[in-house]
Amino acid sequence: MPDENFLSQVPAASALFLREEEVRRGIEYLFFAHGALWRAIDARLAEKALGRAHYRALYFIARQPGLTISDLLALLGITKQSLGRVVKDLEARALLTTRPGGRDRRQKELRLTPEGRALESAIFSQLRDTMSRAYTHAGQAAVTGFWQVSEALLPPRDRGRVARLGQTPD
Repeated sequence: MPDENFLSQVPAASALFLREEEVRRGIEYLFFAHGALWRAIDARLAEKALGRAHYRALYFIARQPGLTISDLLALLGITKQSLGRVVKDLEARALLTTRPGGRDRRQKELRLTPEGRALESAIFSQLRDTMSRAYTHAGQAAVTGFWQVSEALLPPRDRGRVARLGQTPD
């Protein structure tokens, strides 16, 4: 049962926030928060015999219908072989479809089927609830700070791509 009377145990960052101990604390929070977030959906994925890689693909395709295989590869940072297995599995389960690209027929565009959209939406609702609780407890200024730190961790070449996720193309 979640602690509804959440009181943060996180000490305020000191003015010496670049000291090794402060940096280690941030890395530890990233490790444990990442694990907790994904564990929130692991049981739902297991019910469908899917893994986290399947959901990451569903998530980004839902965010940008028509995403190409090469775009998804760049977003996920995985090998073409790994993504190929995931895409074939999702296609076999009728959760996504592929079609030739509109601008380049050699490329494959990915779209979720109605079943794929429903599954992604159901799993996302669990992630949304988990993140919403954390955001509520931390407050607006902390959320902005979290986004800023997360953005700064991205390589500069990826920042624009991440910022554009979910926007409709012109």
